[in-house]
Amino acid sequence: MSFAGKVVLITGASSGIGAETAIHFAQLGALLSITGRNKHNLDKVAEQCGQSKPFIITGDLANENDVKNIIDSTIKHYGKIDILVNNAAIAEFGGIETTSLEQYDNIFNVNVRSVFQLTTLAVPHLIKTKGNIVNVSSVAGLRPLKNNLPYCMSKAALDQFTRCVALELASRQVRVNSVNPGVIQTNILRNSGLSQEQIKIRYEQIKGMHALGRNGDSLEIAKTIAFLASDDASFMTGVTLLVDGGLHIMPPENVAMH
Repeated sequence: MSFAGKVVLITGASSGIGAETAIHFAQLGALLSITGRNKHNLDKVAEQCGQSKPFIITGDLANENDVKNIIDSTIKHYGKIDILVNNAAIAEFGGIETTSLEQYDNIFNVNVRSVFQLTTLAVPHLIKTKGNIVNVSSVAGLRPLKNNLPYCMSKAALDQFTRCVALELASRQVRVNSVNPGVIQTNILRNSGLSQEQIKIRYEQIKGMHALGRNGDSLEIAKTIAFLASDDASFMTGVTLLVDGGLHIMPPENVAMH
């Protein structure tokens, strides 16, 4: 599998799945444009990409001007985009009685609205290259998780977005797919209000949510993203591909985000 000469734009690349995906694509020869809010972390990821130094764009996806700048800067630097990886996301816990409208808006602004805007801006360039899009969704988009209402809603919206845009762009030979991970040990919970100790306990508790009895690894998701973006998946579009250790087949009583 080679991405030599292909320009890959990855959001949320400063840590977790996004960082691992950037490093993996770099190893496969891609030309990278990576974005996130933390310049220091983006620099560290760039160092791990070896000789293929990524183009770094610092920005907040909740800011419309920053989103536009991500596309404009990438095109100015590389002249094209072949693959868009919509990876950035945030998570907060809460149900219908405990989630504030502010929390709801925060999650939808990053997890859905920014993806809509970024994709809209990227599509003309992807049509030119007959490129493709990989959205990083979640098993939470396909089955309910307790105490995780706005996040589940945002990922369900992203999955439907994937299918609708795949249908729209198929005639232009632009493929659109999503990968739907189970619980992956990343930094996504750091901003959820939990302490490091609570996060450690949480990850230990939720291993049992997966049929395979463990949480996932970022590299497992990065490899799936690369597969969906590659010619090996040339006849796949509109797919929501579960990579969740069997979480989706577990009985409801085993699946609770407390």
